[in-house]
Amino acid sequence: MSESRPVYTTPAITRSLLVLAMAEELVRDSGWAPRQAQVRLQSQTAMDSWQAVLYGSDGLTPIKQVARREVDLAIINPAQPLAVALRGSPPFNEPLPLRVITVIPSYDQLGLAVGAHTGISSLEELRERRYPLRIALRGGRPDHCLHMVLDHVLQAAGLSFADIKSWGGGVHYDPYPPNVAGVERGERDAVFDEALDVWMPDAITLGMRFLPMDESVLTKLETLGYRRSAIPVSLHPGLPADVPSLDFSGWPLYTHAETSDTVVTGFCRALEACRDRIPWQGEGPLPLEQMCRDTPEAPLPIPLHPAAERFWRERGYI
Repeated sequence: MSESRPVYTTPAITRSLLVLAMAEELVRDSGWAPRQAQVRLQSQTAMDSWQAVLYGSDGLTPIKQVARREVDLAIINPAQPLAVALRGSPPFNEPLPLRVITVIPSYDQLGLAVGAHTGISSLEELRERRYPLRIALRGGRPDHCLHMVLDHVLQAAGLSFADIKSWGGGVHYDPYPPNVAGVERGERDAVFDEALDVWMPDAITLGMRFLPMDESVLTKLETLGYRRSAIPVSLHPGLPADVPSLDFSGWPLYTHAETSDTVVTGFCRALEACRDRIPWQGEGPLPLEQMCRDTPEAPLPIPLHPAAERFWRERGYI
């Protein structure tokens, strides 16, 4: 348990806490649409620069901002795009010097579900038949990591969204959650998305098939930096068998490899202190003992920052 926090009364701290408290309430409000958060911190004596910038987002843009030292701490889901960035695989033009601070557990895989009416049972069959598939994708966030991952998956299978469109199919950016209902209504033929717990039960009930990724596709994706996984029957009854796929687990908090030990240690100390106040799976507190080890729920796609590893080890979490 964290130590009790002192009550601060200085005007500077009161102002900052007021702003942060208001932002927290807005993000919690289901009627408040803007929920991507960025926090900038500076000292009272250095008003011309920011000493720490924290960014809560799930897009690709923060990865590049961290690499340029414009952002000091960011969070992303899933973990694997960090490995893609570290290797300098497309769309990154060079290896990016990133390190992990911790990973919030979240077990998930990528799902490529098609309606039974299509008769499609694999990506290879989709390519060979040139099927005019009408695909429901997640709309609203063009830089969401999902779109990069799907581009890589299709490229590894020898096709693209542009190919599917040229065959008479379509790519539809629908509101979240994934549009299984559109398949049921006959408006869509497929749903490609993550967050399987949200939509997979309905897709299975509807009789949709989850396309497996074959060995050649998975090997190509591993070369880019991805980690293979499988959608397990044990968690998704109704599947005929485990479905080979890509790992979509983890919410890493990450930073630049050269971020100072002092700043990284401060981040770790703050996270430990607020762990009881951050909801995790609707319950909390954050399970720090699961957040700095390489596990299926909290994969470490790239190394821990040395200061973070030292902090978690000294605290007994590793």
